Amino acid sequence: MPSVIGAERRERLLARLDAHGVIRLDDAAAELGVSTMTVRRDLESLELEGVVVRVRGGAVATVKARSFTERQGVDDAAKTEIARKALDLVPSSGSIAVDASSTSGHLIAQLRAATTTDLVIATNSAHNHARARALRNTRAILLGGELEPRTESFVGPIACAAAAMLNYDRFFTSASAADGERGTSEAIIEEAQVKRELVRAARETVLLINSSKLDRRAMSAGIPWSDISIVITELDPRDPRLDALRPLVELR
Repeated sequence: MPSVIGAERRERLLARLDAHGVIRLDDAAAELGVSTMTVRRDLESLELEGVVVRVRGGAVATVKARSFTERQGVDDAAKTEIARKALDLVPSSGSIAVDASSTSGHLIAQLRAATTTDLVIATNSAHNHARARALRNTRAILLGGELEPRTESFVGPIACAAAAMLNYDRFFTSASAADGERGTSEAIIEEAQVKRELVRAARETVLLINSSKLDRRAMSAGIPWSDISIVITELDPRDPRLDALRPLVELR
């Protein structure tokens, strides 16, 4: 395959980043028909632009707030697998909370009427609320407040107060990033505040997170590992990339 050069190579790298949230050196080099050293130099340039952060074996997207619509199309296969693994943790009745992430949206989308009989689903996302409303045998509750335009979620003191008014069997949440030392973190402070209220109100918290977000930190501290019971990624739980989390939480 002839190599791709200049602007075209850059656009294809950015397209890979948009689709997966990560650029792997070997995969990108094979797709573009160039050496890994060439891709590494390209990633150095993208890092100087603030587009990526280089990590071992490639680069990941810079942690920043993105709309639900933008996030929804990123790494769809991984989110589908994460949701599949989480399905048996959703009770048929009782109450759960889900955050405003597209990963939690995938979980709601996989629920079927036959699996729920009298389930309450609370969320601070209008998108995820609409998905929950479409399910039979469920009651969807929107935790309103101030609309955060960057993530299309409801935040602020009203959203926090609404989140604290209910008791939840489980809280399903994603995160902007997570690392083995600090726990999760978020690109937006107000988003982290609502999630901490949901953690306090829930009997158990389940983190649904793509592996490309691991070993990273965003601006606002989120949920410490001591408050998370289960972590679900698209990886096999035995994958060595999860070794740092193994002593801290149950992995699925």
